[in-house]
Amino acid sequence: MGVNATSVISSVADPSADPTTRVPSQTLGQDDFLKLLVAQMTTQDPMNPMGNTEFIAQMAQFTSLEQSRTMANTMATMNQQQQVLQANELIGRQVSLVDDNLNVVSGVVTGVVIGQDSPMIVVDGQGYSLASVVSVTLPQPVAAPDPTVPPEVVPAPEPQTPVSSVTSN
Repeated sequence: MGVNATSVISSVADPSADPTTRVPSQTLGQDDFLKLLVAQMTTQDPMNPMGNTEFIAQMAQFTSLEQSRTMANTMATMNQQQQVLQANELIGRQVSLVDDNLNVVSGVVTGVVIGQDSPMIVVDGQGYSLASVVSVTLPQPVAAPDPTVPPEVVPAPEPQTPVSSVTSN
C-alpha cells in the first residue's frame, strides 16, 4: 500500500475541525513539501517501498520549487533596484505628479528617499511615490547673463608685507 500526498494531508488534517472556519493554504511551501516527503518515507509499506523513480521525481520537484523561490527573490530585488535607478534619473528634472488628495503638483525633483517598499522622490521638500509621476520634463533653463553688462569686478586683496624677524647680537 503506497502513501500519496493526498492521504498524508487528509490524515494530518483535524477531522473534527469545522471546514467553514479553517483557512485553507493556497500553496505548499518548502517546509510543507519536506514534511510530505518525510511522511511518505516513514509510512511507506516495507514490502512495497517507494520506487527510485518516484523519489527522484519528488526531489526534482523540490529542486524546482527551490529554484523558483530563488528566482522570485532575485526578481524582486532587481525590481527594487530598477525603481531606485528610475528615481535617481529624475533628480534635477521637472515633474508633474498627483498627490494623495488627487491634486496635481509640479516641481523639480531634488532628491530620492529609499524606503522599505519603494523609493520616494522629493519635490519641494515633500516625498512622493514614484508611481504618482504623470509627466517628466527638463527644468526651464536659467537665463544667461547679459553679455553687455560687465561682470562685477572684485578688487584683489592688499598684499601683506612680511614682518621680518630681528635678531639681536
